[in-house]
Amino acid sequence: MTEKTRRNPKQARAQATVDAILAATFQLLESEGESRLTTNRIAERAGVSIGTLYQYFRDRDDILAAMGERQAEALRQKVTEIVLAAPEQDAIRTIIQAIMGGIEGSPETRIVLMDALFKARGESIMSEHHLAFVEAISSRSDLNLVLGRESAFVLTHAVICLLRAAAAEPELELDPKALEDELVLLIESYLIALGARAEKASGKP
Repeated sequence: MTEKTRRNPKQARAQATVDAILAATFQLLESEGESRLTTNRIAERAGVSIGTLYQYFRDRDDILAAMGERQAEALRQKVTEIVLAAPEQDAIRTIIQAIMGGIEGSPETRIVLMDALFKARGESIMSEHHLAFVEAISSRSDLNLVLGRESAFVLTHAVICLLRAAAAEPELELDPKALEDELVLLIESYLIALGARAEKASGKP
């Protein structure tokens, strides 16, 4: 089936079908794991025919990628709202917590969704969300004074990439609270250093 013939879920009923398919996939991932996840089982759990499922998704990986994209977009919007509403240092922990809890499900489910998203979209997905985030905060002149292109890249990629690595290495048995503290320290220290550098460049004593 080509992209042109695959239905675009614009109507409320079609969107409800897509939502049901994604919800069923999440439930099966959580209860039975990826190894038993098939499009037939997803369709059965969602209460739709297999033919209906294939009107919206090419295959199982397409469904997983759509789930990953939806959660990644929701996370980006949530973090952007936090930054715009409360950009002071005391908001950093809130942002870290939002990112850590941004992808729903067990560690195994998170890995499956992230892997599917990167497989479908490639590493460019990070660039897309990075650019969208930078554009969203571009009206904040105080942040623009501190954040150059490279420093913004570091901020948007550091936490996500580290959490992706942590999810992929469960054998390390990292404590979530301790990891949160370390990530907060990392970002706080970096922002302080950026501020000090900006003041030095401006000639302020």
